[in-house]
Amino acid sequence: MPPFFSLPHIEDSPKHIRVLLGGKYVIDTKQAKLVWEHTYYPVYFFRQTDIEKEYLDFKSDVGDSAVYDVVVGQKRAKEAAKSYSMGQLAGLIKLDFGAMDSWFEEDEEIFIHPKDPYKRVDVAQSSRHVRVEVSGVEVANTRAPRFLYETGLPVRTYIPKTDCRLDLLVTSDLKTGCPYKGFAQYYHVQVSPGKKVDNIVWWYDAPNLECAGIRGYVAFYDEKVDVWVDGQKQERPKSKWS
Repeated sequence: MPPFFSLPHIEDSPKHIRVLLGGKYVIDTKQAKLVWEHTYYPVYFFRQTDIEKEYLDFKSDVGDSAVYDVVVGQKRAKEAAKSYSMGQLAGLIKLDFGAMDSWFEEDEEIFIHPKDPYKRVDVAQSSRHVRVEVSGVEVANTRAPRFLYETGLPVRTYIPKTDCRLDLLVTSDLKTGCPYKGFAQYYHVQVSPGKKVDNIVWWYDAPNLECAGIRGYVAFYDEKVDVWVDGQKQERPKSKWS
């Protein structure tokens, strides 16, 4: 979100938003609000009248808000709704994104959380020389990187797998999701028989359309590895976001 906004920041959403739970749309509105409760990304809030009272089972009062289970038939999302009565959020209700079955903007299903309309992601092919070392062992060396520029985050370098030491990459069970890029899989790096560095490499086998250029390429956590670009060692970024 732009730095000149104060929190919470509230905007009207122009999109038709539907939220599915237990086979029913508990939200179906064209008057949703995008709300930034923190600087990282927005969430959807709704008018309290946008959800039928029959779907809400009151659980407790917490400060200026009331907490509800969301119930559809036998399906219960525990403490998944919070209704506000004071301040800028008065009259609004928020649903836990992950507790619902599906979310739709217009007819497109969305995942993880809504996208920030003030953020963009660009992928650029480059011929710069990039080397990556983990604990002094070279694990990648390429002249065909793709740089991913995401507003407010460090530049990420995606490298063809064929330019990596694939013999050192060990498949991880970790998976994470990003609404801009899609769902990522991870590798550990086995730098020696007795030393493995966990989950410092990720990749997307089916990235979202706007990031299709990184398909099959791998990225290393710059915060945890040593990187040289055109012979110059890079400072490790402080951000932990991928």
